Amino acid sequence: MNHPAIIDPFSAGEHDHCICIQDALSRAADVCRHRGARLTAQRQQVLELIWSQHKPIGAYEILEAMQAAGVKAAPPTVYRALDFLLAQGLVHRIESRNAFTGCCTPETRHNGQFLVCSECGMVAELADEGLSEHVRERAERSGFEARHQTIEVSGICPRCRDTADG
Repeated sequence: MNHPAIIDPFSAGEHDHCICIQDALSRAADVCRHRGARLTAQRQQVLELIWSQHKPIGAYEILEAMQAAGVKAAPPTVYRALDFLLAQGLVHRIESRNAFTGCCTPETRHNGQFLVCSECGMVAELADEGLSEHVRERAERSGFEARHQTIEVSGICPRCRDTADG
């Protein structure tokens, strides 16, 4: 499973988003094949819609996009696909937005840390295992058993900050 890193949407310069999407889909296929999980056409379509932008997308937005593409889908269809993608670590749920974003490193199970631009809605994943370990250790010292971690940091991305300054 050797893939180039997916570009940070906050990084300077532009990237070819079509390559970004294709890389994410290729990684997902490899991950599922390796784990013996089925990435059905419908699950892949949901994943592609999630990766279609670097902003989190909600379940009903996914449903509307599928229906606009002529797919006869109902909410349970989308939710089942999202449950599968979450279980395989292919997407993350952005709690503050009640929406989903693609995972940059689905090959390894990890906790998510996200930078969320409050202006444009773009999200960047940090995937910092050191930060996750620090939170886990601090929780244990308090006698708390951490079972799930998601850290969301709200702020302004470089593009929005430059636009406001300019």
